[in-house]
Amino acid sequence: MNSSRRQFLARTAAGAAVLAGGTFATTTASALVKPTKITALTNVTVIDVATGRRHRNQTVLISGERIIGVGRIPVPRGAAEFDLTGKYVIPGLADMHVHSLGDEHVSPPLYLANGLTTVREMAAPDPTVYDWRDRIEAGTLLGPRMVVASPIIDGDPTLWDPNLLHVLVVSDAAEARAAVRQSKAGGADFIKVYSRLNKESYAAIIDEARKQSLTVHGHGPDELTSQEVSNAGQRSIEHIHSLGLNVSTREAEVRRMVRAITVQTGDYNSWFRQMHAIEWIAANTYSPARAADVFGTLRRNRTRVTPTLTMHNVLDQIDYTQLDPSLKKYLSEDSIGTYDYVVQTMYGANRTAEEISHQKQMWAWRQRFVRELFDHDVPIMAGTDTGAPYSVPGFALHDELEHLVGAGATPRQALYAATVEPAKFLGLSADLGSVEARKIADLVVLDADPLIDIRNSRKIHTVVTRGRVISPAQRRRMLADVEAAVKAPPAATALAAGGCCGRSNH
Repeated sequence: MNSSRRQFLARTAAGAAVLAGGTFATTTASALVKPTKITALTNVTVIDVATGRRHRNQTVLISGERIIGVGRIPVPRGAAEFDLTGKYVIPGLADMHVHSLGDEHVSPPLYLANGLTTVREMAAPDPTVYDWRDRIEAGTLLGPRMVVASPIIDGDPTLWDPNLLHVLVVSDAAEARAAVRQSKAGGADFIKVYSRLNKESYAAIIDEARKQSLTVHGHGPDELTSQEVSNAGQRSIEHIHSLGLNVSTREAEVRRMVRAITVQTGDYNSWFRQMHAIEWIAANTYSPARAADVFGTLRRNRTRVTPTLTMHNVLDQIDYTQLDPSLKKYLSEDSIGTYDYVVQTMYGANRTAEEISHQKQMWAWRQRFVRELFDHDVPIMAGTDTGAPYSVPGFALHDELEHLVGAGATPRQALYAATVEPAKFLGLSADLGSVEARKIADLVVLDADPLIDIRNSRKIHTVVTRGRVISPAQRRRMLADVEAAVKAPPAATALAAGGCCGRSNH
């Protein structure tokens, strides 16, 4: 192992330990106690994300974890009343592509403090995240509802250095089926597929997952078209790079170039650079006719796309972007250093001036591409790839909402991608995605109207998670606790900074 790799591993381990926050005791334990009486949120404007309607001067009644009434209704005697005059209520938000950071004192409270009541964890590094999921479900850990993937299943050679990331590497159908069964036994809610799977392995994963009653989400493998992935039954396609390859007037040539990519185990930088050169050709030969055909397949099959513009914004413009200075306090210095190192070595290394210029121009193209997805009614889910460089849990989702609007979505469409569509995708429409009676009380109370300006999604006053009210004071305390946790002595184990397209270690 060369010296730079040893330094990287040492830095990552240190970053994980510091980020974890040791045994720091959070002060939000009171929010774990289930309310014993009815809660009333009064004088609020309830936003119907599905229609864009605003229902003013409403009362939202909550009993246990459920909403029991919404409207101009009386407050029952003895209810705990919160007068929220001038506030706006939306459903709890979902980030549908995360890779959590730190230990339970970091990511879970950051998600909730930012109004995220559901997250889809897109690759389980170890059993820790399954434990979080189960404890949150049991009510013994305060955090968002978590739907957790298998470890990444990738082809051989994988893009990931086994010293940096645990990946299930498969080269044929038998190994692929075994990986699915292993993931099911380990507690996965679904299977995560990756870029370098061959067709035989991919088909076996799809078939075995169906037998094991698991769904398949993830990357579009390089050897398959987006239509093949959609028709096979993969439920979601993450990121834009694989989709863009299928909508070119030179598609046959582009596909040949993709099939010709060669990498050695762990040489992510080589794959990244080779793929960008091919993406550049595809982006400059965009075919509206091909797009209509491909997007029509996705729409008919209800294959969701999670664009993760937050991730693409950084990786397309790594020479021009950085961590928001105001959010540095929620990450340790070592984890920030890890982000910088990942950008420099995995994404920034070996590029020519022409590549740098092309990468920056690709960001504008990705925004136009997402606008096309919306225009063709492809179902979109908001996801950030939190864990990729310079993203911070919870805060990143609000970046994503702004990027979606910047790409051409309306504020209502962006909110829909973070509320209604995730609820449908997860099969939880009966419980989540709207503010109405009989739904689970996952709510965000805002100081300003997000339908007027999506940036108002950041103006969070109160969060309700499964009927538990996190007041403004509790929310401030949660954020302060995270600041303290990342500075506390290291714990024995933690999750390090990492992401689907920028993971450093687990």
